[in-house]
Amino acid sequence: MRAPVAALVSAGLLLAGCGGSGKPSTTAAANGEASKPAAQVLADAEEAATSASSMHVSGHIVLGHTPLTLDLSIARGRGATGTMSTNGLSFSLVRIGKTIYVRGSDAFYKHYAGAALAGLLHGKWLQASATHGQLAAVAPITSAAALFAEVSSHHGKLANDGVTTYQGQQAVEIRDTSDDSKLYVSATGTPYPVALVGGRSGQSGAIAFDRWNAPVSVNAPKGALDISQLGG
Repeated sequence: MRAPVAALVSAGLLLAGCGGSGKPSTTAAANGEASKPAAQVLADAEEAATSASSMHVSGHIVLGHTPLTLDLSIARGRGATGTMSTNGLSFSLVRIGKTIYVRGSDAFYKHYAGAALAGLLHGKWLQASATHGQLAAVAPITSAAALFAEVSSHHGKLANDGVTTYQGQQAVEIRDTSDDSKLYVSATGTPYPVALVGGRSGQSGAIAFDRWNAPVSVNAPKGALDISQLGG
């Protein structure tokens, strides 16, 4: 389950129930995922995630020596909104259709655009294509379908390690035997993904999924500057 990590690296370097938290109650009935083959649990989790009207993705991971943090709300068919940071350089993010908008901190703009241009970009939004160009690498983490398609297609041999408790929630642990990374899937109610946790291969930390089907407001920032007009 290395694909989400790869997507986050690219983005950083280039610049259980309905509603609520999504956590099932302690009295919810087991959903049978614990007894299924690992690949089927992954498939069920992908179906649950991509069928939800919205979800929240958050966490902190370290890849090699690069720390990455994200906090995004994703609305199916509408887009995503939230924040990310890499090496302490933070930026706000909005994805609507085929367009991505970013607004970096002063430090972010100074690092990627230089001191002179950073002064001109202070507090401003930039817009770019979500399908090609400099910000396209961000796209996989702004869509549940794209994110979990990568999870499903990039992993080694999977093992179902049964039910455990993750952050106080009953979850089925699916382990990638190639690197010991893990996907936790709700063991009760709808089999929503709970978290992806890094294993070996220079990665650590976790990405959590919650707030399933909660309301999400996604709006295009006004006055965004087209990144293609800034000369690279």
